[in-house]
Amino acid sequence: MSTLRLATRCSPLALVQAHYVRDRLSASGVDAQLIHIETDGDRRLDVPLETLGGQGVFAVEIQTALLDGRADVAVHSAKDLPSLTPTELTLACVPERLDPADVLVGRSLAGLGPGATVATGSPRRRALLLERRPDINVIGLRGNMATRLSAAGSNGVDAVIAAAAALQRLGHEQMVAERLDPTWFVPQVGQGALALEVRREDEATSTLLATINDMAAFVAVRAERAFLRELGAGCSIPAGAHATCSNGSITIAGVMLADDGARSVRATLIGDDPDEVGRELAVRLRDREGGSTLSGWRS
Repeated sequence: MSTLRLATRCSPLALVQAHYVRDRLSASGVDAQLIHIETDGDRRLDVPLETLGGQGVFAVEIQTALLDGRADVAVHSAKDLPSLTPTELTLACVPERLDPADVLVGRSLAGLGPGATVATGSPRRRALLLERRPDINVIGLRGNMATRLSAAGSNGVDAVIAAAAALQRLGHEQMVAERLDPTWFVPQVGQGALALEVRREDEATSTLLATINDMAAFVAVRAERAFLRELGAGCSIPAGAHATCSNGSITIAGVMLADDGARSVRATLIGDDPDEVGRELAVRLRDREGGSTLSGWRS
């Protein structure tokens, strides 16, 4: 087979991730090259993600390269994928997942005094932090990982929140002041994982990607994405879900919060079908636990 073309964003972190995929494929005897794609989210760093449309702003152009034949594989951070993707595409592979947790850089939670300022561009992270520490001042933050990490300790910012996996991939683990326990600081859907999409009809490429697929991670991401898909476009409130798989059983925990963290609903389910257990978790939080009454829900 000819060399696989891997479509990727151009940010330093995205390139590290794409090189990782290329190297894993090479070790399996598959040649691959990178196709660099600039996304709307990368171009407009001065605009909050929720203003740009939230999820999808780092994925659509990469998916388009796959759809129009410029690439064979789309390499995404799984958390960047929107809840719904084109029917012509399918998730073919999730390599081994790194730590899905969030971390504080700059200061630990206990080290943040009343009125301390924490920066994040994520409504989920903002709401979860305010739920635990309503005395904290949370401000917005955009930019690549280097820009965000450098904000800690400058211009009045005491700490920033980032993904543990991003720091792992970039070799910056020493910057972590505290790992935030995922049992209460529930991660974003897909956090810590890579998602490799292909054209649904391209069975040959799917077969090649199977050599680097981690089935436990693949199933966990499917369950989390089923949660996100069920919430759908009507959900603009902060939400997160984290699934783990063991011996054929899937455990998935989820949260929905008011924007200011003053109210939240949580649940954990166990099942054996990733799509069903993820969907059921979303239904339970939204319809049975009162998540649809939180501010930001649109029917």
